[in-house]
Amino acid sequence: MSEFEGFNFKILEDIQRKANEVKADIQFTEDLSPLLQKVKIGPKQAPNSFAILPMEGCDSELDGTPSDLVRRRYRRYASGGAGLIWWEACAVLQEAKANPHQMSLTSANVGSFASLLHETIKIAQETFGPSHRPINILQLTHSGRYSRPEGKATPLVPQHDPILDPPLGISADSPLISDAYLDDLIGAYVQSALLAQEAGYDGVDIKSCHRYLISELLASYTRSGRYGGSFENRTRFPLTIIEEIRNAVGSDFIIASRINVFDAHPFPYGWGVDEKDFLKPNLNEPLKYIGLLKKQGINLLSTSAGNPYSPIAYITRPFDQSIIGGKKPHEHPLESVARLFQFTRMAQAEMKDIPVIGNGYSWLRQFLPYAGAANIANQSCTMVGLGREAFAYPDAPRDIMEKGKMNPRKVCITCSKCTQLMRDHSYTGCVVRDAEIYLKMYNEARKQANG
Repeated sequence: MSEFEGFNFKILEDIQRKANEVKADIQFTEDLSPLLQKVKIGPKQAPNSFAILPMEGCDSELDGTPSDLVRRRYRRYASGGAGLIWWEACAVLQEAKANPHQMSLTSANVGSFASLLHETIKIAQETFGPSHRPINILQLTHSGRYSRPEGKATPLVPQHDPILDPPLGISADSPLISDAYLDDLIGAYVQSALLAQEAGYDGVDIKSCHRYLISELLASYTRSGRYGGSFENRTRFPLTIIEEIRNAVGSDFIIASRINVFDAHPFPYGWGVDEKDFLKPNLNEPLKYIGLLKKQGINLLSTSAGNPYSPIAYITRPFDQSIIGGKKPHEHPLESVARLFQFTRMAQAEMKDIPVIGNGYSWLRQFLPYAGAANIANQSCTMVGLGREAFAYPDAPRDIMEKGKMNPRKVCITCSKCTQLMRDHSYTGCVVRDAEIYLKMYNEARKQANG
């Protein structure tokens, strides 16, 4: 590992040199044509290789309906030019929400979702022409141990964890969610997928990352019953959901999954980790699971790692500055970026011709497109995912397509203020680049948090 330092690069050669110095396997190319390639996803085709990753705004109405801020966000994504818009976490049940304002699609508000979806497609086509129709995927989630539907923690956990339980006030004898609960929950996912299809989405994502319910189930080595212990049992729940959704929606609807391949959490509570050193990846099980996802017929995959709630959140999102009270990373951010790129590379090799979306690009700032184009060109991924970058710079794809570069004055600076807003239980967005909306929220949330 190399010493941590913040971003301080003016030209491409500087960041290339530093990547070589810290032995971070990151390639760059000035040929950006791979980013302009159309991408076939199931029966659909994305107009380019940019994807907006599911960044949650925590700002829907209390019944889950898109608010004015939600509508603003997706309009900005639509006019920004990305070929795929992966809509943020949408709770399949009220009790599954990570916050009171989490998005939730129901039979009562499906019309509101349909209206906003129609509007985003219209904006994209008016901006870029009628052939530019972005693919829209809705992420379905159950927050599990991080459920907080009424504004206070109400964790629903599949296994006890001596590290993660105490901060949430979970005692060793607290009841776990039952197999019967999980059996019934499968139907909630299917119903949400059918509503998404009715609203006009092109597909759904079965969220399986960042220590939410399915992510934790994949690591539930200590759980007994049909959904814990063996690899077959731990993968049973998401694989059954995918099978049941496919039976319900038919073959023309995209089924995707965003999965953790490395939890960076001690075994036997973390997945994809070395049993003796949890900071070392062991992707034997995650790659085996990806093979099962492919066999099950999913059309799209996105990889991630770590736990955003963890003290080592840089595993998930390399940054220059942590949230307040967070720990300084033990490695150079380029090493963190390279690890995420390697995970995507391994997943793409397993998935072969099925698209895999890469992540971890935001720290690279204006040099993002050169790394993304190189990764697509060498088959390390099929699409480039924009997460925090989409909050800060929703029109980055448009600038790259039309100007051949990103504007350094518009990029995400990985300051973690968007994450801090979430931790302070506020709506979230880019405090720096979208200050007119979010700076006041940030200051008010900080004031409340400090009493």
